[in-house]
Amino acid sequence: MSSNSTASQIDSQPVLNIPNQLTAARLVLAIVLFVLISFHWYFAGAIVFSIAAGTDWLDGYYARKYSQVTTLGRILDPFVDKVIICGAFIMLAAMARSGIESWMAVVVTGRELLVTTLRSYLEAQGRDFSANWSGKFKMGFQCLAVLWSLVALQYSPEELPRWIAVGLPIVAWLAVLSTIYSGVIYIFAAIRLLREQRTD
Repeated sequence: MSSNSTASQIDSQPVLNIPNQLTAARLVLAIVLFVLISFHWYFAGAIVFSIAAGTDWLDGYYARKYSQVTTLGRILDPFVDKVIICGAFIMLAAMARSGIESWMAVVVTGRELLVTTLRSYLEAQGRDFSANWSGKFKMGFQCLAVLWSLVALQYSPEELPRWIAVGLPIVAWLAVLSTIYSGVIYIFAAIRLLREQRTD
């Protein structure tokens, strides 16, 4: 199928379809999450974050399975993902005992801004810069780190189970390392596409 026919198919989809409604709901959940963290309601925040992460998988699956991909969805879905993840890391970095350091939030946010900039430029040039497996692993580890941190924060230092305390820095570092690795993968992919563009 040609890129023109694919673009036409995307543009013909209704804007307010189910995947886009789920994405919009996830943005509302992100706001609720930030309010809950601000009030130190961490367990409720963990539940809301889990639901938001679930809708991220669900709207992507539904859009692909029922061919309901739209231009709005392609823009809104990654934007909402970045709002949730970057916002959660930034807010948790401000909380004592969260296991998320401020520099970790900077790394996560910086990577998301870099990849978004590269994707915007390359796709404007007609290049395919879709998410790859490294980005999906990165997202999984980031979600795990946020959830683990929220669960840990609901305990006092004296009551914190040892397995949560031991696992917290591990999942935080897994999130950071997978974020850096994914960023490097995307940079090399962008370099390759830019070289191909010069030879076209």
